[in-house]
Amino acid sequence: MTATLEVTHDTRYDYAAPVSLAHHLAHLQPLADAHQELLAFDLEISPEPALLRLRHDAQGNAERHFSLEQPHRRLTVRATSRVRVAPRFAALDAESGPAWDELARRLRYVARAPFLPEVEFALPSPYVPRLHELRGYAAPSFAAGRPLAAAALDLMHRIHADFRYQSQSTAVDTPLAQVWATRRGVCQDFAHLMAGAMRMLGLPVRYVSGYLLTHAPEGGAAMQGADASHAWVQVWCPGTEGVPADGWLDLDPTNDLVPGLGHVRLAVGRDFGDVTPLRGVIRGGGGSHVLTVGVSTRVIGSDSNPERELLERTVEEQRR
Repeated sequence: MTATLEVTHDTRYDYAAPVSLAHHLAHLQPLADAHQELLAFDLEISPEPALLRLRHDAQGNAERHFSLEQPHRRLTVRATSRVRVAPRFAALDAESGPAWDELARRLRYVARAPFLPEVEFALPSPYVPRLHELRGYAAPSFAAGRPLAAAALDLMHRIHADFRYQSQSTAVDTPLAQVWATRRGVCQDFAHLMAGAMRMLGLPVRYVSGYLLTHAPEGGAAMQGADASHAWVQVWCPGTEGVPADGWLDLDPTNDLVPGLGHVRLAVGRDFGDVTPLRGVIRGGGGSHVLTVGVSTRVIGSDSNPERELLERTVEEQRR
């Protein structure tokens, strides 16, 4: 079973005064691998950039750097992607694979021992600092000797139950400690919480940015954070049955599920700061701007149901 999805991601900045020079970095092209085939990608930028360069970072994320040298009071960026998604975790056996504490011991620093690159994702990062309360919160899910994937799934269930999804309750720079204290947030916060809790135990967790349909092609209830930019995590579970050879298992604590055909992966990193869809520095602008973001997602084909009605929603968010 596969599904072909189309995503249109619109970003618009309206500035209080003309911007004379701008440099931007975009993470807007979906990842491509054996389970997510990138069929087409188009990026429209207005005004037309003086420089546009594509590179891939160490995680395989497509980064586009562009510069604007003409005065402008509005910047618009439209990314249109078409991807074919195949299931990755249909055969998952969470009780297989290594015990979490055994893996954590393997990842500890030992002088002159081989370095595992996954260790980078077990360390604190700017948006996911060390928060000691999260170690105690994670503990009930991580009994000694418990298989890592089973423990991670249990932690995901608990985060979903204990924290409330509330749109616009936080901003992109809301501290993790505040989310912990208020017990509410959005998908970015749920992902950072889960990453923070597991990293306090010495376990690698990656932050995933992407997109999510209201209803996955497999069916089921409507999902939180859908038809917009979305975020979830990847937990490193090497040797777990039903997990790809690279060992990364996707988990969506906002919706309490293992991602399937309704999730499109955009980029992976330590936290939101590594994979921000669009960011930059400008000269001018009058000190203020209005940001408008709109995302539409739709299914344009499924090998299990060719007559499926297209699913399309648009979410508009404004931040000042």
